[in-house]
Amino acid sequence: MNWRFTSSGSVTETYAVGLLRNMLEIPSASYHEGDLADYLVDAMTDLGFQAHIDEVGNVIGVIERGDGPTVMLLGHMDTVSGVLPVRPIDGRLYGRGAVDAKGPLAAMICAAAGAVDFRGRLVVIGVVEEETPRSRGAMAIRANHERPDALIIGEPSGWSSVVLGYKGKLDLRYTVRCPATHPSNPEPKASELAVACWTALVDLLGPDAGHGVFDQPGATLCQLNADLTTATVELSVRIPPGFDVEALVRALRERLPSGRLEVLNSVAACRVGRADPVVRAVASGIRRLHAQPRLVVKTATSDMNTLAEVWDIPMATYGPGDSSLDHSDDEHIMLSDYKRGIDVLTIAISELAHLPVHSGHPKGAGR
Repeated sequence: MNWRFTSSGSVTETYAVGLLRNMLEIPSASYHEGDLADYLVDAMTDLGFQAHIDEVGNVIGVIERGDGPTVMLLGHMDTVSGVLPVRPIDGRLYGRGAVDAKGPLAAMICAAAGAVDFRGRLVVIGVVEEETPRSRGAMAIRANHERPDALIIGEPSGWSSVVLGYKGKLDLRYTVRCPATHPSNPEPKASELAVACWTALVDLLGPDAGHGVFDQPGATLCQLNADLTTATVELSVRIPPGFDVEALVRALRERLPSGRLEVLNSVAACRVGRADPVVRAVASGIRRLHAQPRLVVKTATSDMNTLAEVWDIPMATYGPGDSSLDHSDDEHIMLSDYKRGIDVLTIAISELAHLPVHSGHPKGAGR
């Protein structure tokens, strides 16, 4: 028997934990994913994938198992900056990316390799630059890859939860210059105009705005560099489904007496229903492991937003790990949850084999 697999064809626990630990040992902050990509090509090839790195640095692994639907599992390789020592302690595995999102990506690789009953085509992708405003990896996939029949995004949902959707995001930059003058001059200063821009944005969003509610927008003042003559402020707004981005930008510009307001990035919110086939398949896997699935929405943004803008297909987000540990200095994953996540995904993949096949999808086609 191949030491990577059990007698039933699933990936062994020893191999699965070793894969994740090796991934954590390779730093892969955004824009520096190359070493991890090289490792994953070798690891996925050993597991039976046809694997390669595309033109932007994404790792793409494919397993063909006969006629049937194409199911894509997509996670991200990049992490925020900052190295954490990789170490196992009391059933936990610590390291940068353990939760966000090498744990979910490793679980996807193991589940796809072990889903021997699936008939169809499995595509597992590790994308670059998810932690950046442009999401270049996912943008390249939606532009150049055939639309699959179903999509699972790998982000930490907790092993017994399924994410139905995410808020969208609007990133803005306001720059202004003013003539040099004495501080006591009543003319507005650049620093004051920058603060006024933030105040105007908060006012336009209204008193109910906040990050804690999915159906309301929430604003963040990300960066402010200002003095009396020059100022730059970067703002981010998390937006709910149906939010009128153009109206907000237009109204904010009308309130700014001078300076330039730029839209750096805009991605719409996304949300699927409880009856979505991917949601039902993942929920079935959770129930098979004797837990009641929680169906949740997130107030952040993920590559699900990027792909949902053009792919009108069954999709949901799932992955082991506690998302409250994202980007933290205490980032770790419970190894028991990681193993459950692999089992849930393996079951979900098998259930998705019954999806209808939509052949001849145009690249990037969608709504």
